[in-house]
Amino acid sequence: MDTPGYTTLTRISGLKNEMQAIANNIANVSTTGFRKEGLIFSEFISETGDNQPSVSMAHANVQMTNSAQGPLTPTGGTFDLAIEGDGFFLIETEDGEALTRAGAFTPNDQGELATLDGARLLDSGGAAIFIPTTAQNIAVANDGTMSADGQPIAQIGLYMPADLENLDRTNGVRFTSEAGFEPFEGGVILQGFVESSNVDAISEITRMIEVQHAYTMGQKFIEKEDERIRSVISTLSR
Repeated sequence: MDTPGYTTLTRISGLKNEMQAIANNIANVSTTGFRKEGLIFSEFISETGDNQPSVSMAHANVQMTNSAQGPLTPTGGTFDLAIEGDGFFLIETEDGEALTRAGAFTPNDQGELATLDGARLLDSGGAAIFIPTTAQNIAVANDGTMSADGQPIAQIGLYMPADLENLDRTNGVRFTSEAGFEPFEGGVILQGFVESSNVDAISEITRMIEVQHAYTMGQKFIEKEDERIRSVISTLSR
């Protein structure tokens, strides 16, 4: 394969990865706390010799998380929490601590507030939050102060990654960072709400059509290049 073929091949490889990201976004359009992901294309330019045009290769090698806030949906649930503004909840999973915007919690068998799959919500000091079994009324103030029957029992913590550009998505709604997490005081916690996915289904479907079209064009170009090379070889071999 010659230079135009390799150039086109790197492009359609990146487009394939972007198509997978778009498909994942569409699949999570109804997932609470999901944040849209995309790809950043980087360009590599190499010289081919004196007075010769350079070669440009595109490579989709960096995942990007869209930090735009999703719509806040009222649920009325006592332990449904949403963050207005920046910040994340800190949870303790089987694989360690992680950040999330998915705020649907419930007391586990030990009375600790946790996600539906058992990851414990942590307070501002990094400890689990215990809900008294005798409490009749649980209230959460905008600053995260949780009260049981009017008595404060915990302070829900908000956190940010030390390096916002270095977030690793461990599943659809959870993130880790090698740089660690830092307490954050700028967000507002709303009780009885959850944050919906920030994916716009219409724009994602439109983008999917555009990527599919570009991918098809790249495939056709490679096929034509292959036919041209075969024709040249056939001619020269006569």
